[in-house]
Amino acid sequence: MKEKAGVVFVTAEEMRKMDDVTIQEFHVDVLVLMENAGRATAALAKQMLRETTFGKRVACLVGGGNNGGDGMVAARHLANWGADVNVIVGATKDRMKDVPLGQLHVLEKMGIPILLGDYNLRDYDLLIDGLIGYGLEGNPRNKVAVVIKDANASGRQILALDLPSGMNATTGEVYDPCIKATVTLTLALPKTGFLAPSASPFLGDLFLADISVPRRVYETFGQQNLLFQKEAIRKI
Repeated sequence: MKEKAGVVFVTAEEMRKMDDVTIQEFHVDVLVLMENAGRATAALAKQMLRETTFGKRVACLVGGGNNGGDGMVAARHLANWGADVNVIVGATKDRMKDVPLGQLHVLEKMGIPILLGDYNLRDYDLLIDGLIGYGLEGNPRNKVAVVIKDANASGRQILALDLPSGMNATTGEVYDPCIKATVTLTLALPKTGFLAPSASPFLGDLFLADISVPRRVYETFGQQNLLFQKEAIRKI
């Protein structure tokens, strides 16, 4: 745990404990956290699209973990706001966790295209990176690595969800490959890895999202001030 400008930065393990306390002790369901994370991501995506989502082409790049589930919630909201959304998955259904798999089923019922391949990321106005969460240790592999490379080569704006896929949340080590984000929207608290010099070129502008973690949980982790007094998203 570190502090900068009055904001606490946490390691991956500390963030994992915060999630566990929020869900197990305070009974805030993971679906509530995911919904708030996804809606915040969609709201920031809308800002990046200059407040106009209707007709804009957005690709949500998602993996099989909860980070991917957050990205799929963002896809749903953006589609509801008139964007032309495609979801590009880096994991097959049999390798998805139950909660993100449920989000995928919602998107399928909505008729949002789910792509395993045959995509050109240059065709989109914005890419949302929800491929890998804060638990990564080591180089991204297989399909996820291919999608990261394609995203970086596209020349399009990239909004990274929680942290750029391919970055170690605790140390800031940049693995090969790693998303080079235009904007990063980190969830609940920023990660200690963001303070490393190696991380800076990959983060872009850094924002923090309120996902409804109770204030008492923040205080347990040393964040005494109320983080979100006016808005659910703040720049840090």
